[in-house]
Amino acid sequence: MKRLLVPKLSQICQTAAEIPVIFDHENIKWQPIDTVNWPDHPYHPTVFFRIAHSGDTIYIMYHVTEENTRAVNAEDNGRVWEDSCCEFFSQFEKGGIYYNMECNCIGTLLIGCGESRSNREQASLDTLKSIDRWSSNGRLPFAELPGITTWELALRIPVSAYFKSAIQSVSGKVVYANFYKCGDKQKQSHYLSWNPIDTPHPDFHQPNSFGELVFE
Repeated sequence: MKRLLVPKLSQICQTAAEIPVIFDHENIKWQPIDTVNWPDHPYHPTVFFRIAHSGDTIYIMYHVTEENTRAVNAEDNGRVWEDSCCEFFSQFEKGGIYYNMECNCIGTLLIGCGESRSNREQASLDTLKSIDRWSSNGRLPFAELPGITTWELALRIPVSAYFKSAIQSVSGKVVYANFYKCGDKQKQSHYLSWNPIDTPHPDFHQPNSFGELVFE
């Protein structure tokens, strides 16, 4: 199980667009999402994430270089996993509910919560709107782009977005989590994870395979 210290920023990011500059200034380190768990899906784009917090807000940034970037879904709570998609799954208590936050490369977001893949409750549109997003691709949808592209995505997540949990702050907490990159309908479908997953077929809904985030 991987374990990562999540630093607390000395400067608060007021918007998602500020995250890249403030992360650079505070030297927030990149972490690879590079585990290919399933041989039937060998394609391996280059993917990194970095994460920090300010107590009541979590900040995440992704950096992706891949072929055939896709961003068809423009409505929140849609099928974003079919596009070029980065995902953050998290759980505040072992064996309890966990959250899936899935965002395509233009900032279209899906949030679900529950105890298993078959038991998910979607976040309200008001909850989704509380998460500010920035993408180097802009926010307009586009069909699959041929060739290799590099893009970045940043999310500013208030703890109130964890709509089934009474979380006031993540300071000092240990959160169980995994980070993913996928693209079910890209020309080269792929399923990468930060912490390894031991299942016969692609399945990100595996809280037993989450690593640990230790929030400073």
